[in-house]
Amino acid sequence: MTATEPVRTRSSIVRVVGASLVGTTVEWYDFFLYGVAASVVFGDLFFPKGEELTGTLLSFATFAVGFFARPIGGVVFGHFGDRLGRKQLLVLSLLMMGIATFAIGLLPTYAQVGALAPILLTVLRLIQGFALGGEWGGAVLIVSEHGDPARRGFWASWPQAGAPAGQLIANGVLAGLAAFQTDAAFDSWGWRIPFLLSAVLVLVGLWVRLRIEESPVFQEARARSQEEPAEKLPILEVLTRYPREVLTAMGARMAENVSYYIFTIVIATYAKEHLGMGKSFALNAVLIAAVVHFFAIPLWGALSDHIGRKPVYLIGAVGVGVWAFLFIALVDTRNFALATLAVTVGLVLHGAMYGPQASFFTELFGTRVRYSGVSVGYQLASIVAGGLAPFIAVALLKAYDSGYAIAVYVAACAVISIVAVTSYSETHRRDLTTL
Repeated sequence: MTATEPVRTRSSIVRVVGASLVGTTVEWYDFFLYGVAASVVFGDLFFPKGEELTGTLLSFATFAVGFFARPIGGVVFGHFGDRLGRKQLLVLSLLMMGIATFAIGLLPTYAQVGALAPILLTVLRLIQGFALGGEWGGAVLIVSEHGDPARRGFWASWPQAGAPAGQLIANGVLAGLAAFQTDAAFDSWGWRIPFLLSAVLVLVGLWVRLRIEESPVFQEARARSQEEPAEKLPILEVLTRYPREVLTAMGARMAENVSYYIFTIVIATYAKEHLGMGKSFALNAVLIAAVVHFFAIPLWGALSDHIGRKPVYLIGAVGVGVWAFLFIALVDTRNFALATLAVTVGLVLHGAMYGPQASFFTELFGTRVRYSGVSVGYQLASIVAGGLAPFIAVALLKAYDSGYAIAVYVAACAVISIVAVTSYSETHRRDLTTL
């Protein structure tokens, strides 16, 4: 160890993990809050009156718009993250997300301003997607590049736990409001409260993130690059040097991303429109399942340190492909306990992919272009996977009037992920400092 090399202690990794987890929780809260609101209220508030499922489809179309902005955010944030560092970009992404989410809470509705309402909603959704496109890569990298390589899967999985934590807070706030407000009050003004509360969460996240140090692996790589400057832009080097790795990341994400939005977002529409259940039915089921999901993710990440990323990831991909059919069968009973079981098992299996995913993707790319590589691979898949999942699922439901069409969709995505993961070599022994 040289005199200038950062010391990696347990206290420093815990602080970095905490900062990443708080920040990703806030960002995912903002992003998922939109998804939940899109499934239960935005169709009626921001689009012309018509058939209810048609309004929901239009609402989910704006939800998908955020995913199309994510790769652009990934490229921009990745470029500067590979040149300037992980920390600065993490602060910027959190600030952008918070401002956009707060502004959504202030938007006028279609009844008030007509077509301007969905236009403004779409613009703010684009900003959300752009910010989240840069968030994920920086959050997982700054942890992966700080921690003990032997426990990289465990430590890097904690920023991933920000997804269920954000989902938990978003669903919890919405479920609480739905429980204590009439539907008329909730649709009129109650839905705005969770978006406005984002300002408080963002301030907390910024305070925590500003206190952490830059990634030691990045600092070492930057010192070397000063002697050997990069010849290409990071994104160009990723596409020319790591095309297989980008495709592997994209394929691996298909089952993970699609299943997550089916289990947490589409279930709200399915329960409300297809089964005739109230708003609280799906919201409360996801709320309970998110608690289990939060703890399952780091456990799967830890297991991947012992048996490898591929075996754990495949457990999840195969699992969600099969469980999707049982998920529909259990939700169709209209029994709350069985619906909660359906979501919980689905999210535990999802965690087997999401837990090791951070370390797996980090290990695919070299340090000089790692921010760009993980961001592009992760976010490009978001367009065809998570971004379109609610829209495709609701369209299938409308066309076939059966949840099993949605289950077939999840199973098909699982096959893609299984092929992508099995075709790539194991990565959990790789040394990030030599890549």
